[in-house]
Amino acid sequence: MDLNILWFILLGVLLTGYAILDGFDLGVGILHFSADTDEERRIFMNSIGPLWDGNEVWLVTFGGALFAAFPEAYATAFSGFYLPFMVLLFALIFRAVSLEFRSKAGITMWRKFFDGGFFLASLVATLLFGVAIGNMINGLKIGADKEYAGTFFDLLGPYPLVVGLFVVSIFAMHGAIYLYLKTEGELQKRLQPLMWKTFGFFLVMYMLTTMYTLVAHPEALDLLKAYPITWVVPVLSVLAIANIPRAIYLGRPGYAFLSSCATIVALNFLLGVALFPNLIVSSIDPAYNLTIYNAASSQKTLGIMRTIAFLGMPFVIAYTVVIYWVFRGKVELGKFSY
Repeated sequence: MDLNILWFILLGVLLTGYAILDGFDLGVGILHFSADTDEERRIFMNSIGPLWDGNEVWLVTFGGALFAAFPEAYATAFSGFYLPFMVLLFALIFRAVSLEFRSKAGITMWRKFFDGGFFLASLVATLLFGVAIGNMINGLKIGADKEYAGTFFDLLGPYPLVVGLFVVSIFAMHGAIYLYLKTEGELQKRLQPLMWKTFGFFLVMYMLTTMYTLVAHPEALDLLKAYPITWVVPVLSVLAIANIPRAIYLGRPGYAFLSSCATIVALNFLLGVALFPNLIVSSIDPAYNLTIYNAASSQKTLGIMRTIAFLGMPFVIAYTVVIYWVFRGKVELGKFSY
């Protein structure tokens, strides 16, 4: 396979893995204030306690792979998203601090402060991820010098903000289903209406974002039109979305969670299809687009990276499977819990 295409696909795999795994724990943070009591909030945090930091490894790996495989795109992205990236970094750091510090003291104001930090950091991080994706499709003011020529507020247009809210809705739904799987008793019963509400929010945002994309960016369908076989993915995504309420209604949250994961996989695939072969689209002139060819490292570098990736990925996948197997089951609060 063409090494440039291979690394475009591998970046998509890493981004998808991150969206599935960190998506539900960001969703738990977004839903944190739906818990009524201090104990319930501790249960929410402990549902992701053993997993959240490992999930973020996928994002770090994605950033490293982008830097090594497509350094020009990496540099241009930071020139355009520098301030949002710094806000994102602060949100991810403060989210981790909130998790670790929240239960270190029994003072009410202390816990409320870090509860708010956990919620706000999760919401801001998720929204920024969506805004970045929206701008990737919308295009950035990139000139011939491959530098971003716009301002921070140019990144906050209607379309990127709609995509940002769409990602918030996906992660909130994903997190609600995950929480239902990890809890029991009265708390689990109260989470069922929350699953329906988050699914309703997701469905509205899904239809709105889809229609907005088709109107504003019909070119996103070019690859689908060129290769009709790829229409299988949108069809499967609709079936996966339709199975979520069905599984919830039948009392099969595991199937609902798998359908939510499948939906995220399909949406990431469609993002790749909409962008290919571009990594960053210029809204000034298509000639200034950064593609998988003009933004790539040398073929030798891509080849060495391929070998490292094929040797390393099985270990990453095996580690992830083992951790999730070890920490399977319902959440129990203990002496060393958050």
